[in-house]
Amino acid sequence: MDITIQDATTANRFEAWIGGEVAGFAEYLRGEELVVYPHTAVEPAFEGRGIGGALARAALDDARARDLPVLVTCPFIKAWMLRHPEYTELAYENRSEVGD
Repeated sequence: MDITIQDATTANRFEAWIGGEVAGFAEYLRGEELVVYPHTAVEPAFEGRGIGGALARAALDDARARDLPVLVTCPFIKAWMLRHPEYTELAYENRSEVGD
């Protein structure tokens, strides 16, 4: 199963595509100094195939490439970050303490 992740900028979300269908998405609100991830969803027919994780990784890799701290209000991405500590330095909460 090939998952293709695309940044659908007009919809403000990353989309996971499988076989010509949108299998899931991770919404974002991206500003010049911060990106917020409020919601992630995977279509029921595609659950349990790693799509949510692929979306979380793509979204967080994009934030890293843009050097943007992330404010995660989506419970799925928040939990995913806790299981992948290599992404915790992106958390807005962690970065805001550095300059204090």
